[in-house]
Amino acid sequence: MEGRQAARGDVVSRLRAGDLALEGRLVNASNASFYGHVSGPAPDEAPVACVYKPVRGERPLGDFPDGTLAAREVAAYELSEAIGWAIVPPTVLRDGPFGPGMVQAWLESDPGVDPVELIRQGAAALRRMALFDAVANNADRKIGHLLPMADGHVFGVDHGICFAVEPKLRTVLWNWRGERFTAPERRVLTDLDGQLARALGQRLDELLAPEEVAATRRRIARLLRSGRFPQPDPDRPAVPWPPF
Repeated sequence: MEGRQAARGDVVSRLRAGDLALEGRLVNASNASFYGHVSGPAPDEAPVACVYKPVRGERPLGDFPDGTLAAREVAAYELSEAIGWAIVPPTVLRDGPFGPGMVQAWLESDPGVDPVELIRQGAAALRRMALFDAVANNADRKIGHLLPMADGHVFGVDHGICFAVEPKLRTVLWNWRGERFTAPERRVLTDLDGQLARALGQRLDELLAPEEVAATRRRIARLLRSGRFPQPDPDRPAVPWPPF
């Protein structure tokens, strides 16, 4: 685990300080997104493949403040690191060819692993992601946002519409709805609450509105009180559309 954390820390440093060169646009993305590489800073280091989403290319949304999606992606990474489950690939805010934006390590998923089958099986990695999404209030957990790796790990991407104050959880990961949390899951939530009162809260304060950070703590408190995974809200869509 320590080795993986050190490796992620190295990638974050390179994403933040290396030279960003773009190679093409991801045309299927709903917001302006570009594929590229970050080089250096040492000349003998292999470049890091990445996706760059400039703030100026974000499509306005009626229920999220303009120009905030990149920061929400970074906040999701900070939350992922605080939990310790490495759900979100290394992600930073930095300047780029089209201005400030989000830069995230590009990961190639295993084409031999079907994420739909993982959902049907109720893979343990997806249970963790479901809990993460409940905390982050993820409004857009689609099948296409799951990146299964050859070693069984599953990363999640596209967290631009998380952390709203109002309940907005929309996800394809309802396998565990209503199930009781395990003791380790309860410990994770309790630890997160403590971290939000300290360093994690300070980092999120730099990325989100104060009321959104406060709402995150309230969601954790509600999850701990109920002791269970949330149920779909019958008064609003529970699954994003399209689900892929």
